Amino acid sequence: MTKKNQSLEDYSSKIERLIDANLNRLKEGLRVVEDICRYVHNDTTLTPQIKTLRHQLQSAYSKERLTHRDIEGDTQKSSRKSELTRTSLDDLVIANFSRTQESARVLEEVFKLNSIELSELFKQLRYKLYAIEKRYFNQY
Repeated sequence: MTKKNQSLEDYSSKIERLIDANLNRLKEGLRVVEDICRYVHNDTTLTPQIKTLRHQLQSAYSKERLTHRDIEGDTQKSSRKSELTRTSLDDLVIANFSRTQESARVLEEVFKLNSIELSELFKQLRYKLYAIEKRYFNQY
């Protein structure tokens, strides 16, 4: 069978790995921004909004997906120099908002393969992130 003719079933383990990685990336980025809002700014508006988004991710989690996690086989687990350098709190916040938005987009697209409901969840989450990012930078 050529790669062109491979079915989704042939890629199911790799798709689950893709979902797992992006869920983790999204949740981690949300936590960084949430904690900055909470501990640096004592923000009582944005902090619970971000926490709510983070908890909405739970519906997409599956402990069975952990069997597809391949940390040792990850070809990009080493950080780039640009990922190790932040010169301001704004740089840190921008990097993590970007991380969350990009991951939400990947999840929106990949869930189109098997769950329109989850695809829509991540689309809505992505737009909420754009709005929260705008509010954050309008305030700080």
